[in-house]
Amino acid sequence: MTRLILFNKPHDVLSQFTDKGNTGSPRSTLSDFIEIPGVYPAGRLDRDSEGLLLLTDDGRLQARITSPRSATPKTYLAQVEGMPTGDQLAALRGGVMLKDGRTRPAQVRVIEAPEWLWPRTPPVRFRKSVPDSWLELSITEGRNRQVRRMTAAVGLPTLRLVRIRVGQWGLDGLAPGGWRDASHTLTAPRRGKG
Repeated sequence: MTRLILFNKPHDVLSQFTDKGNTGSPRSTLSDFIEIPGVYPAGRLDRDSEGLLLLTDDGRLQARITSPRSATPKTYLAQVEGMPTGDQLAALRGGVMLKDGRTRPAQVRVIEAPEWLWPRTPPVRFRKSVPDSWLELSITEGRNRQVRRMTAAVGLPTLRLVRIRVGQWGLDGLAPGGWRDASHTLTAPRRGKG
């Protein structure tokens, strides 16, 4: 049976099981939280980002989740520096030109600070002279640091980034560092007649 694990990756944790090549002090990895053999991340979350990371033992499922062709939506909460203008939101909705090309259009809306969201450790550094706000963004690509680069390109640098949903799967009350087995949510592939 295919395994699918939903993990709430804390801030400052690598989206891999080992810290190969690190010559400094040890960094936290997935192996500090998950002891299930044979599962691997379906996509990544940057070390300084938090939230939902999917892990599976099925290479086809992993490819389906991560492939840009599948256009699996990924939804984030982004705390940004500044107050978004209509033009900035329109730019995100239309696709932003980055060094590696124009992004696909994003769904984006301004939201209130989520009361249910856990405090980040370490806390985000604030500047009293610059306001901050929260955006909910959904994208269908997975370029390196894409949401951070998109918000920066329109003049809204990201202070904190939390992924809350990938496709049909969401955090749904998972505490940071917590995981649950969601293998039961997978449907069996259809077989053709013959």
